[in-house]
Amino acid sequence: MSFIRPEARVALWRWRELIVATLMLLVGLKWAFTSFGVTAATGWALVVVGLVIAVIGAQRLRFRLGAGGPGVVQVDEGQIAYFGPLTGGAVAASELQCLRLDHTAKPPHWVLEQDGQPALSIPVNAAGNEALFDVFAALPGLKTERMLSELRRQGPHQVVIWERSPSRPPLHRLH
Repeated sequence: MSFIRPEARVALWRWRELIVATLMLLVGLKWAFTSFGVTAATGWALVVVGLVIAVIGAQRLRFRLGAGGPGVVQVDEGQIAYFGPLTGGAVAASELQCLRLDHTAKPPHWVLEQDGQPALSIPVNAAGNEALFDVFAALPGLKTERMLSELRRQGPHQVVIWERSPSRPPLHRLH
């Protein structure tokens, strides 16, 4: 038996990083101003970590556009897979050449391009889309704030969010 309504649980889960950051900030500030020595220093460290988590959490919150879209996204060891009702496919994050946002599709789609593969289109509200934030943020030279602002823009347009520079070959790692 659950004491929290499903809608409230979904809302709390969506804001989870900011809730944790707020709690860390409050505890850290209390310890920093009411204690001495190691406890005060630990309080200031909690404040700093809470601020970092708040910034990251705010970015993730802006990335989440909801769920209920068609298909499922799965990220496993650098492999991005999309299983949709009509299409699907997989691309390796390390081999990604271009990331576009296509607002002409309904709902808008992320378009991931890899050499030698057909482009993979993933709806921005597909189940499991939150895992894409970490993959996109790890792309070298990607401007996270630009990506988030383009995600919120309206109107039928396509925009290149990130493109691998020709001088930078893809990374090949053993693990």
